[in-house]
Amino acid sequence: MLADLSVERRPGVFTFVAVRVPTPGLLAAAHAMVEEGELTTLVVPIDAAERAGLPVTVEMAWLTLAVQSSLEAVGLTAVVAQRLTAIDVPCNVLAGYHHDHLLVPVDRADDAVAALVRDRAG
Repeated sequence: MLADLSVERRPGVFTFVAVRVPTPGLLAAAHAMVEEGELTTLVVPIDAAERAGLPVTVEMAWLTLAVQSSLEAVGLTAVVAQRLTAIDVPCNVLAGYHHDHLLVPVDRADDAVAALVRDRAG
């Protein structure tokens, strides 16, 4: 999988918000949702959080690992974590059915991409 790894950046800048009851507007804007007990965490564009009057605590770039990863694959997340740790880039991982998605600080997105695809350069 790593030999074929490429990384795509989703347009926009994202943040995490946690709410007790998501409003229809926030739900419509959400690119990801995780229910956690009494709160629901949403990943939304910054402008959606601001429109809802919610604080923007982090500004994240959304990176998609453009390699089809099986839900049963072993080691991909570990390699991603090692490469980002080596350059001191924090990361939150979301797993989709076909791809893994990374949320990294927007000002470190280019560094993260370079670290993740470094073996493809030659």
